[in-house]
Amino acid sequence: MDKVYVFEGKTSTEAIEKGLKELNVSKNKVDIKILEQEDKRSFFSILTPRVVKVEMKLKENFEEKENEPKKIVKTEKISTEEIHGCMENLKKFLDEFISKLPSKDLKYEMIEDNGVIKIEIKGEDTGYLIGYRGEVLNSLQTVISNVASKSSKEKIRVQLNVGGYREKREKDLQILATKIAGTVIRTKKEITLEPMPAYERKIIHTKLQENNKVKTHSVGEEPYRKIVVSLNK
Repeated sequence: MDKVYVFEGKTSTEAIEKGLKELNVSKNKVDIKILEQEDKRSFFSILTPRVVKVEMKLKENFEEKENEPKKIVKTEKISTEEIHGCMENLKKFLDEFISKLPSKDLKYEMIEDNGVIKIEIKGEDTGYLIGYRGEVLNSLQTVISNVASKSSKEKIRVQLNVGGYREKREKDLQILATKIAGTVIRTKKEITLEPMPAYERKIIHTKLQENNKVKTHSVGEEPYRKIVVSLNK
């Protein structure tokens, strides 16, 4: 009989993350069953401790092909007219959204660059639009991308920046990559970084391609995918 594992957390997401970490597998290698559903709670009941349990069972004869080439999905090229139409919808959304924010000096610029809609929000006191390590910014970009794609048959690419955060974060990640590489070379031990979104992982991968003494690869499932830096033997 296949062995079944049970893990607990405050939410199903937390319980699943704990299970994957303890079993050292990716999400597509296990069957997951939530034993205790997360119910809607009142404002006062959120202070009461609770436990969500999930059941995990390793799949049989499953082999993850890490280096298998990904299938390329062809998409229709989006016309300039369609992109401009999406930008008009975004303008209406952003005008209303910004008008309801506590900061009254916010302004935004929006341009189309090679099929990508780039938006820059500027002003003082924008930290709450960025959040810890860009979590709020990334979530807001997802919302705006969905708004842009709503009137299009194809997915519209949107890049959102607030107060120059993206540029600063890129420099910080490049510095981090250099330090991590130095530590790996010195200790001869691999280092696993904390989970990062895809665009941040790309910055790390690209930076460390300059160093032939180390190599990188990613492990795990989104949104918990991490970079592993090791010696290039």
